[in-house]
Amino acid sequence: MSVRYLALGDSYTIGESVQEAERFPNQLASLLSAEGVSTEVTIIARTGWTTDELWEGIQARTVELPYDLVSLLIGVNNQYRGYDINQYREEFIFLLNKAIEYAGGDAQRVIVFSIPDWGVTPFAAGRDASMIAAEIDAFNQVNLEESQKAGVHYVDVTPVSRQAVDDKTLIASDGLHPSASMYAQWAELAFPIALEILK
Repeated sequence: MSVRYLALGDSYTIGESVQEAERFPNQLASLLSAEGVSTEVTIIARTGWTTDELWEGIQARTVELPYDLVSLLIGVNNQYRGYDINQYREEFIFLLNKAIEYAGGDAQRVIVFSIPDWGVTPFAAGRDASMIAAEIDAFNQVNLEESQKAGVHYVDVTPVSRQAVDDKTLIASDGLHPSASMYAQWAELAFPIALEILK
């Protein structure tokens, strides 16, 4: 069988500093393909994008409905720039509703990923890691609550991201973004959900 997967997000979805095949949506597609689910991946994401910039990016692209699977991972740049968390909630709800629309109105075909914690990376050296962690947790509480309300699936990748404090192989060469091996763990977490959705 052949399916279409739309991945929406920022640097974590476009896979800043890794090869295209190593991005988590592409690794997820590879896992699905190994199970006989041929998966065509479309990514709308750019490094640095906030919630409002993602929406601008989506509008600049042709979105061919419906998709069999849609993922959404957004918010780290809202946190990084010090944007208001209530504004994040409002814009996240809007984007989540769009994701459901792109999945043919089926919330069960949408997977939200939590925001990873960049405070454990070499890039964040000299910054207040505990404050970053607390803010990331607060933003993730918002996207978890709204995901549960909307009835979509949720994959918590934040604990995996925090393992990078002791395991630098989980960080890409830029000292900030996940490596291919961390993205592999994300893909493995999402895989059983995606397979259930698509089979």
